[in-house]
Amino acid sequence: MQLKAQIRGRVQGVFYRVWTQERARELGLKGWVRNLPDGRVEWLAQGEREALLELERLSRQGPPAAQVESIESQWIDDQADWNDFTIQR
Repeated sequence: MQLKAQIRGRVQGVFYRVWTQERARELGLKGWVRNLPDGRVEWLAQGEREALLELERLSRQGPPAAQVESIESQWIDDQADWNDFTIQR
């Protein structure tokens, strides 16, 4: 399964991507996280449904310096074959 999320708020410049990568790896997820030009952070994760829902739940708070306003998420049908959870530049 894959879940994609876009997080809005004060989420860039507060280590949100690194924090997301660490949480995703702890949960055994594969995929990526990146900054978007409009100030949001986006991630796409692949793995077990429960782990994906936990990453989504954790993302609502984020790291200590973050201020999450909202999250939009959607399940993705396409299956990519990710080897790790990476930070995209």
